[in-house]
Amino acid sequence: MPEQLWFTEILNHLFAGPVTAFLHVLRITPKHPEAPIPNSFAMELLVFGFLLTLFLLLRSRLSVESPGGLQHSFEAVEGFVVGQSREIIGHHSEPYTPFFTIVFIFILVCNLIGLIPGFESPTGVPVVPLGCAICAFLYYHTQGFKHAGPKYLLHFFGPPMEGMSIWARIPLAILMLPIELVSHFARLLSLTVRLWANIFAGDLITLVFFSMIPIAIPIIFMGLHIVVAILQAYVFMLLSIIYVSGAVAEEH
Repeated sequence: MPEQLWFTEILNHLFAGPVTAFLHVLRITPKHPEAPIPNSFAMELLVFGFLLTLFLLLRSRLSVESPGGLQHSFEAVEGFVVGQSREIIGHHSEPYTPFFTIVFIFILVCNLIGLIPGFESPTGVPVVPLGCAICAFLYYHTQGFKHAGPKYLLHFFGPPMEGMSIWARIPLAILMLPIELVSHFARLLSLTVRLWANIFAGDLITLVFFSMIPIAIPIIFMGLHIVVAILQAYVFMLLSIIYVSGAVAEEH
């Protein structure tokens, strides 16, 4: 029986049967049928519910004449993301801003929730950063095809070189295709490991110092963990912007 957080225990108590049955339909046998929901998924679900509630609350209080503190906070975040994407992608970055914004907010809250007693950061488990990385991977390729159509595939055969004959171009394309494919799939590994390793290390260091010196000193590491959590959410968002920029660049 795995160690469960209190929220995970509630979810398993209520939904263990249906979840186990669903996994069996997918030909997946859970290691613990009585507790198929892991802590990481429970924390993701909690973050999703929290953000959904927060966004609905924000939507109900939107005002042009007298915006509240919550609206100002989200407008500041949105303005920051817009500035970053416009600087990297260019004037046509507006359609992609919602994705970058929600990626930043979701990962940030997932990173910080582990500081609350009784919870843990889901991004400290490899499968969660991998899921976020897959979303970013699929998103920027989708936008590349949406922007350029089938011509987007030319991106995988190396940069266009004017004046090069077709007989010189073909060997170069054959050489560049595996390099480009490995490069793009390596982005999944890079996004996953960078986020997971930093959050896992931060949680572990904070836990160790809390167990050794429960007063004063851990506060320093909690502050450091907050800085790392914000930085890693920003880096993930920034790399996503860079990947989208490459996919929708006019040259493609």
